[in-house]
Amino acid sequence: MPITLEIVTPEGRVYSDTVDTVVLPTTQGEVGILPGHIPLLTQLEDGELRIQKGNATESLACGRGFAEIAGDKISVLAEQAINVAAIDETAVETACRRAEEALAQKQSLSAEDAEKLESVVRFAYAQLDLKRRRRG
Repeated sequence: MPITLEIVTPEGRVYSDTVDTVVLPTTQGEVGILPGHIPLLTQLEDGELRIQKGNATESLACGRGFAEIAGDKISVLAEQAINVAAIDETAVETACRRAEEALAQKQSLSAEDAEKLESVVRFAYAQLDLKRRRRG
């Protein structure tokens, strides 16, 4: 029995398909979801979201957010999500460096701007970690 997975970010739907299993990066560690999983609402952390469909495994870098498991449907609402194949390592490194430089001037930033920059850095590191593990 397949699981329906939908991943949505503020920019729109990133993924929608039926899959066999999903591994979510939660604040409590990785959680594997199989068909028939108990209902669950969990907070997501920046990290790797793995999708198994048949013999294929797909990985996405996922930002903070929430996941709801209800019946055989998983709804993921995340700040960001990107397929590992679409990650541009050079662009991510540049964005991370700029955000870290801006954070060094933290005294001149509002709390909201500092949190946004910290979010950029966390997601950048999640993308780089995933891309480098898949490459090597």
